[in-house]
Amino acid sequence: MRITCVGGGPAGLYFSLLMKLRHPEHDVRLLERNVTNATHGWGVTLGQDVLDALRGHDPVSAQELERAALRWTDQVVRIGGRREIQGGYSIYNVARQSLVDILARRASDAGVRIDYGHEVASLADVPPSDLIVAADGAGSQLRSAVAEFGTSTRLSGNKYIWLGSGVPFDGTFNYIFASTHAGWVWAYVYQFNTRASTFIVECSPQTWTGLGLDVMPTDEAAAFLSDVFKEHLGGHRLTAKLPDGTLAKWLNFRIVTNQRWHVGNLVLAGDSAHTAHYSLGQGTKMALEDAIVLADSLQQHAGLEAALTAYEARRKAELVRPLSEARCSAEWFENLPRYTGLKPGQFAVLLERRWSPLIQVLPPRFSYLLLAAARRT
Repeated sequence: MRITCVGGGPAGLYFSLLMKLRHPEHDVRLLERNVTNATHGWGVTLGQDVLDALRGHDPVSAQELERAALRWTDQVVRIGGRREIQGGYSIYNVARQSLVDILARRASDAGVRIDYGHEVASLADVPPSDLIVAADGAGSQLRSAVAEFGTSTRLSGNKYIWLGSGVPFDGTFNYIFASTHAGWVWAYVYQFNTRASTFIVECSPQTWTGLGLDVMPTDEAAAFLSDVFKEHLGGHRLTAKLPDGTLAKWLNFRIVTNQRWHVGNLVLAGDSAHTAHYSLGQGTKMALEDAIVLADSLQQHAGLEAALTAYEARRKAELVRPLSEARCSAEWFENLPRYTGLKPGQFAVLLERRWSPLIQVLPPRFSYLLLAAARRT
């Protein structure tokens, strides 16, 4: 079989690797538009369940990822001068570049042909293939060019920017909330190697304009936000320069859904098929799981149409709950002032359970009392 994957992110790389490991006779090629394997972003999170799943399919890459990652067990919520700690987690943070490098090296060693600097804007840019996997992200050019997937795209309400920091946040994931004259600004912070941490800053559009962030150059915005969060940065400054050399931008998160995931021999995987708000930290997990299920379906079904239909049906069913939870998580942060009147400990409990749709409709204090009672039983 001739297989072409478009997009050198986790979904495309891992699927290419799995197919070549299982079927060395297949001609597997990956096309990536960047001229090198430099990736856009800081760190990503992977749960223990994800690493266990990867270990079952390719122990070598799983072991390399675990060695490259930092593990955290505590979640810390910082608000109102208080520090609330919630434990019991087993999550790994790894530099996105390290993740991509490990998977690219493994795929290449297995015999996958990786072509960098290969832009794919339409099917005409893809070599003759029995199967084409569009894993080229939320803004997939290939998906848009075919335009038969019933794609729906909408933007989340809040503004966010993906910054970096040299502050070590050892063994913890941090939510840091700062009150300003224009409203709340908050950050999702986690260390992903010994030198750097991801520092995603989010706020409402009203706060964004009220602070003048809408007209600030990116470097000035990073300096301004360094002052907003200076209590937690220990003299360090935030940086807007991403590892690939580009500057971070203020964005609204793009929520992508598709009525269909395959048309003919073209199938979607990863963010081109679906996106989950970053506040839940499930995007990379979903992409890798797409790759696994697609490879499994191709192995379990003789015909291509049957395999792609089975892949689509299974993944759509599996993603109903996590995509709903991601939507609830995003909406919780979009309605943050609804919860900031709570005591810090109460606020932290609702933050931890923000994926529940009940929290969206019940009065916040009543939600807290229900959760507190449930914990005592």
